[in-house]
Amino acid sequence: MESDTTIRRLKGLGTPNSVSQVNNVSRSSHGGNGYNSDPKKKPEVNLFLLREGVGASLVFVFILVLWVLVHLSLQQLVIGKSSGEFNAVRARRHLESITSVGPRPVGSPENEVLTVAYLLEQIKHIQAEVAAAGNPHRLSVDVQRPTGSFSIDFLGGFTSYYDRVTNVAVKLEPEAGASHLMLANCHFDTVANSPGASDDAVSCAVMLEVLHSLANLSTPLRHGVVFLFNGAEENVLQASHGFITQHPWAKQVRAFINLEAAGVGGKEVVFQTGPENPWLVQAYVHAAMHPFASVVGQEVFQSGIIPSDTDFRIYRDFGNIPGIDLAFIENGFIYHTNYDTADRILTDSIQRAGDNILAVLKHLVMSEELGDSSQYRHGNMVFFDLLGMVVVAYPARVGTILNYVVAAATFLYLAKKASRPGSGGVRYVRRLACAAGLTVLSWLVTLLSVLVVALLVTLLGRSMFWYQHFYAAVCLYGPVAAGSMVLVHTLAKNLYYSGVRLVELAELYFDVSLLLWCCSLVLFTLQGLCSAYVPLLMVAFPLVAKILLASEFKHRGASAKYCVLYLLGLALPYVHFMFLIWVVFEIFTPILGRSGTEIPPELVLSTLVTLATIFLSSFFLHFIYLVRSTRWVLSAMGSLFVLVFLLMWAGLFFPYSSNPDSPRPKRVFVQHTTRTFHDLAGRVESRDSGLWVNSFDYTAMQYVTPLIPELNDTARTVCRPDHPFCGYPWFLPVKFLSKKNWYLPAPEVSPSIPVDFTLVSKEETVWGTVKLTFSVTGPSHMTLYLLPHPGARLVSWSLGDGTPPFDVSGEYFVFYSHGLDAPAWGFWIEIQPPKEPDPSGPGGVVSVAVSSHYFFGPDQRTEQMDALLRRFPSWAFPSSWVSTYTMYRY
Repeated sequence: MESDTTIRRLKGLGTPNSVSQVNNVSRSSHGGNGYNSDPKKKPEVNLFLLREGVGASLVFVFILVLWVLVHLSLQQLVIGKSSGEFNAVRARRHLESITSVGPRPVGSPENEVLTVAYLLEQIKHIQAEVAAAGNPHRLSVDVQRPTGSFSIDFLGGFTSYYDRVTNVAVKLEPEAGASHLMLANCHFDTVANSPGASDDAVSCAVMLEVLHSLANLSTPLRHGVVFLFNGAEENVLQASHGFITQHPWAKQVRAFINLEAAGVGGKEVVFQTGPENPWLVQAYVHAAMHPFASVVGQEVFQSGIIPSDTDFRIYRDFGNIPGIDLAFIENGFIYHTNYDTADRILTDSIQRAGDNILAVLKHLVMSEELGDSSQYRHGNMVFFDLLGMVVVAYPARVGTILNYVVAAATFLYLAKKASRPGSGGVRYVRRLACAAGLTVLSWLVTLLSVLVVALLVTLLGRSMFWYQHFYAAVCLYGPVAAGSMVLVHTLAKNLYYSGVRLVELAELYFDVSLLLWCCSLVLFTLQGLCSAYVPLLMVAFPLVAKILLASEFKHRGASAKYCVLYLLGLALPYVHFMFLIWVVFEIFTPILGRSGTEIPPELVLSTLVTLATIFLSSFFLHFIYLVRSTRWVLSAMGSLFVLVFLLMWAGLFFPYSSNPDSPRPKRVFVQHTTRTFHDLAGRVESRDSGLWVNSFDYTAMQYVTPLIPELNDTARTVCRPDHPFCGYPWFLPVKFLSKKNWYLPAPEVSPSIPVDFTLVSKEETVWGTVKLTFSVTGPSHMTLYLLPHPGARLVSWSLGDGTPPFDVSGEYFVFYSHGLDAPAWGFWIEIQPPKEPDPSGPGGVVSVAVSSHYFFGPDQRTEQMDALLRRFPSWAFPSSWVSTYTMYRY
């Protein structure tokens, strides 16, 4: 026995508890740290404990290997050989042709003429091929230019009005026609100043090639497909609304696939489906060649946490149609910037997207479900992929049963221990409850510690130091989070549990982790969340592994065999959880660079790092109690924290970069604007012009002011609460996100298409309201702001569904756009006057303001604005245009 023990000790994995006995002879009869507090029980002398270095190395290598696996899976864009049906090279030529015209804002010739002409030309070629080959299909084309209005609760709530925006719709169907249609949607318009390769030209390129492949099938289609190339998505989903509410083909659409982007390149992920209609997920699982999907993404996105939306919402809410939403999510740092170019999208990214979309569409148009989708409507699906190799999918009702079975098995496992004879069971329950409370306390201490560090970083003026160096944030906040947890449990082990064997504590804290994950599983299931599969994995696999290793642990403790097999039992749930962590950081890290000046990014990112640490550490608490000391681990974590903190404090981590291989641009909006304010009598009350500068991240002008000294605190704007939207030309209702902006005096702007805002009529209704009718002409993009005066109320209008939705500040925002040409925009509003007018107020019942935005052509730029833009550093992306703001009181 002694020689065997010596051999094991020389292997370096652990030391037997007998060593603890020798080292703790001087302790009282309550026992040393390695022994049971019961003096009558003979101590186990052959149970191994982990050496500190070995335990830390095992955990570190385990995490590192799984992280590498996640990244390798993400780089593997195309799995296996392509079917050859989708030609990515030809799709890339489409992408390069579409982006070659430059930015394509709605109303611009690039969007309304050049891109539409290219799409129609390619569709004409496909028509000619179908006719020449005699394929059993019929292909129809329609260019739709709809006009409409709707309200949406995005960004606090506002109303959208569009006039003659462009849709290019192509219907591919059997020669005899089709009663049921699938819809495939992309958009070819862009935000101003961005070529929009990933958002969303690549999707339109993929759709053109998918159309080409389906049209050249020799097998007749069972159902039809509408390929919608919509030309007004960036204008807050206008063109899709025009199609689904007004186009005659829309009545036959039974389901849709929407192709979008929140990043540039990489893998396209299925991030939302439904509502209900599980057959759509089953179709994707069955047909997709390179699956990449997660129901977690669906539930996070639909919760509203991510400040974005897609055409999926329009088809779901206004068309009552189920669908699949896919998006590229990698490298969101350059999303909606001038860096979103075709050369950044790998051909393999195009190939995998094309293979998937073609296969799924082909499966759906040949399916029975599309023809009678109402029969398969009810129910949701749990779905997720494992490293992009395979998708696991099952009905939510099956998931509920599975969740409760696993939860019941867990509670039975714990109940067996709680039912020990004598006082053993009661003592176990008491210890389990105390240990659970201690674990939750360690989470709170950990979160508080990290938030204190994040606050310190913010106060030091080093916010977003990680924007270019993500792992710097991991190395700063990670050691604080992990170190705090280790410290709390080390103190508990040495002070509170001084008379309990370490192996018993290790067993106890495994049970705690199991219990807490099981409670999460039950809670998620009760809430009806399909994401409950995550705690399901985090309960089922560790539980099975522990049961299988129970004998090994009981007789030998933390032996080499036990430690390796224990980690292998955690591998599958942990690798999937680490993939989800990657998705969270891949999405939210870039978002923090465009979430405005009011949300402290350090608090958000540090909280995410802390949550990731807490979740990942759950089943590693087991190891903390299998080592006698954590001194060196704590020292290493403290040293790493101090080192990174000093480097951060010294300013060695600059947030932004213009490196063409990995740009991290700072987003700035610059508008050369002229503002005019009228009083109640219609006279000009004041008028000024200037360069209005908005920063869309928390650092504001901190790094820009040294290069452009005028952009300092003396140039900061002040919100006028009696002026609609503070008296500035907001393009979207986001003033609550960006309250720090600057205004530099500049000459007046004189656009060639000025705004003409006319009060057509004013009448008092028999029910005591005031009805104001207006007519407006101007450029392709205008915004209308309404601010009822104190005591007055906007009761109805001619926009949307007739019910005005006010935004978060109590004002009303209307987004207007039109295509190449449009008549005057006419609308009316109805105001309920105040019962007692405020004598100190501005008079009248409402303030109305209209802004114009010139996103293209010669009106977009001025000499003064160009001079300012040239002074911005190369690492900044100043999106710029000319605008006007005119306010009236009625």
